[in-house]
Amino acid sequence: MKKNIIAFIVLFFSIILSCNEEDLNKINPNGVTFDTYFNNADELVSGVNGIYALVQSNSLVSREWFFTHDLRSDEMASGGGQLETPRNQLLIGVHDPGNSLVNSIWRGWYRTIHRANVIINKAPSVANINEDLRNRLIGEARFLRAWAYYEIATFFGAAPIYTDFVQTVEGSKGRSPQSEVYAVSIDDLKFAQTVLPANYNDRNQGRATRGAAQTLLARVYLQLGDYNSAKTELEKVVSSGTYSLVDNYLDLTNEEGEFNAESIFEVVFAPSGGAYNWGSDSDGQSVQEESVRTQEYSAIGWRNLIPSNKILNSYERTSKGDAKDDPRYALSYWKEGDIFNNGNSIMTSDRIQGNTSIVDGVEQKVSWRKYSVLYKVDAGYATSGINQRIMRYADVLLMLAECENELGNSGRAIQLVNQVRARPSVNMPPIPTANIPAGTQAEVRKAIQRERMIELAGEQVRNFDILRWRKHRKLDQEPIAYFTTNKHELLPIPQSEIDNNPKMSQADQNPGY
Repeated sequence: MKKNIIAFIVLFFSIILSCNEEDLNKINPNGVTFDTYFNNADELVSGVNGIYALVQSNSLVSREWFFTHDLRSDEMASGGGQLETPRNQLLIGVHDPGNSLVNSIWRGWYRTIHRANVIINKAPSVANINEDLRNRLIGEARFLRAWAYYEIATFFGAAPIYTDFVQTVEGSKGRSPQSEVYAVSIDDLKFAQTVLPANYNDRNQGRATRGAAQTLLARVYLQLGDYNSAKTELEKVVSSGTYSLVDNYLDLTNEEGEFNAESIFEVVFAPSGGAYNWGSDSDGQSVQEESVRTQEYSAIGWRNLIPSNKILNSYERTSKGDAKDDPRYALSYWKEGDIFNNGNSIMTSDRIQGNTSIVDGVEQKVSWRKYSVLYKVDAGYATSGINQRIMRYADVLLMLAECENELGNSGRAIQLVNQVRARPSVNMPPIPTANIPAGTQAEVRKAIQRERMIELAGEQVRNFDILRWRKHRKLDQEPIAYFTTNKHELLPIPQSEIDNNPKMSQADQNPGY
């Protein structure tokens, strides 16, 4: 059983709206309102836990968040006809403003922002609370709000900005420029890293740390093309001495490796006997919510998405003239004939439904191993308690390599890439190699991009990487087959938002939709 997790509790944000003064403008004396709650330390802690609970929910990290990222990358292919229509629409680029995944993440992130705003606005007036705790809780809320605005700005571009909690429809906001949305995230993260601790005791693992705020701020700066500022934040993470690469690559996405030395921020899940709350924005009441990732992607399960032929054939192999086969291939994917379930089961073709892949010229069924619980059970149609790693140290080193190369320091960029490749369980030859040249800035850039695709495969970073490199003209060729200029750079604003927000109209829709 998993230890040392945050006990996410249910948090209801009650809003009382006045419709008819005589009949409806009445307050339940036993009800919870903004005025009667969040008035002591325990209630503030519960409020912050409620923000994490929403991030953890089905509409975000336990399902729709990883799907939306993955469907917009070139790492994924359809597992077969079982892939639901809204997901297939995103995969092939025919989605529209009514797409349910787009609506889920928009709604999920704005509800996250709403909950964070309540804490940020209420915490300063709470009496009889330790100041360090008060500041930490505000820092956690601002970190989570910053993450939400970073995701919204990168997915949707211009968007409404809320820094106060809204209690009436009249409080709705129109769209602000993407740069201003990013600016809110930057301001929140600058504050958060001044009040968040470097680490927590076992009871509080999973909360936002100083290193998480620094890493996320670097990601924001990279999306803006500000390599100097991103480097500054990444150097803070490296010089802190808090993080290091772990030896075993498998420990990066299994349950036993949670909160290891490489982990910077994780969204916490826990085994609960198969319980999973499929309500898109529900928090889970007495049972920790699990993740549905293993059921969606595992070789034995729904297998809705499988790795694309592109990524499967991007690994170094002796058959292509490389010095050795990259071990990360076998550590990232299940294939026919693999042993699983603690060595007690064999993965046979008849147990794997859906489409095949072509790897090194051979047709076979390949599936995602990362975050799959099959390594210790023979039950693919199952949810799991494996934490979702949102940020890890290898990503920091590779982002820093990108900054160094773009700033003209290709030598150090190569050293950072080779540091990642030297992980004991990987131990790939340092670049340059026969097939990975690194003699020019352009060659080093391509090597970094390739290393990020391999090292971070299936970890929900490729989509935003592509968006960043496309925006700043860092791609040799367009990686997304369906991409249409002035459309697929951004997701559409959900039609429900345009219909229901009095400060928005159809003219606010993103280009191409």
